[in-house]
Amino acid sequence: MSIKKIGVLGAGSMGGGIAHLAAMKGFEVVLCDVEQRFVDGAIKRATLLMDKSIEKQKMTVEEKEATLARITTTTNMEDFATVDFVIEAIIEDLELKKDAFARLDKICRPEVILTTNTSSMSITVIASATSRPEKVCGMHFFNPAQVMRLVEVIRGYSTSDETVKIASELAQAMGKTTVEVKKDTPGFIVNRVMIPQFLEAIRIVEEGIATPEDIDTAVTMGLNYPMGPFTLMDFTGIDISMFVADYFYNESKDPKWTPPQTVKSLVRAGRLGKKTGAGWYDYSKKVL
Repeated sequence: MSIKKIGVLGAGSMGGGIAHLAAMKGFEVVLCDVEQRFVDGAIKRATLLMDKSIEKQKMTVEEKEATLARITTTTNMEDFATVDFVIEAIIEDLELKKDAFARLDKICRPEVILTTNTSSMSITVIASATSRPEKVCGMHFFNPAQVMRLVEVIRGYSTSDETVKIASELAQAMGKTTVEVKKDTPGFIVNRVMIPQFLEAIRIVEEGIATPEDIDTAVTMGLNYPMGPFTLMDFTGIDISMFVADYFYNESKDPKWTPPQTVKSLVRAGRLGKKTGAGWYDYSKKVL
């Protein structure tokens, strides 16, 4: 199957980043969101990143212009009728995703593979909204998509071997290393390992054992991680971490996944991390 044009649904930080990455790698991209301001924002972020690359002599003006020319923006999902492959990257709301896939199923050609960038939700449930569950899989990029090297390719119950192969080859064509998640389980690989570390780090703070700063220092220097759990939560979004933990709990009813009260308080206060200027740390006086 020849993939030349990719539809990206959702123009937030993940969708916009995936669209930018795909265009840089030579694919035609149709980037869709519910409002023009969202797709405009994605193009603005991509432009700023490429301008910085030009300043560092890592990209030419001509390469930037060619990349932008390969991205078509729209607020009409019907424009996905001509794409060869779809990557959905809307907010982590299962019902919204199912609704989106039901619509995509009607719009896209029967042979088109539909993938979701969800970080934890059931591929099987999302695929159930379509008439082509064998052509649905997870394709979990990491933020920022242009930089992070991994993509998790996740099977739903009915996902075919061919779908996994094509999705993996596409991610590799974008310069990524892929891993296959063979069973549709909450959190897949990375979040299944990472979220327990986040929760335990928060409990260490709540028990008065150490500060976030000292825990981050201990983890970066003792485990040789590039950043500690509190810095990472601020970078990815504290609300995202809480959502994933909540999803794990709702799926398993295991109390070990219950988000600590401290996280709930931060989210309620609007301290979601770097994107809001404050989370575990205050970024109001820092360049974000």
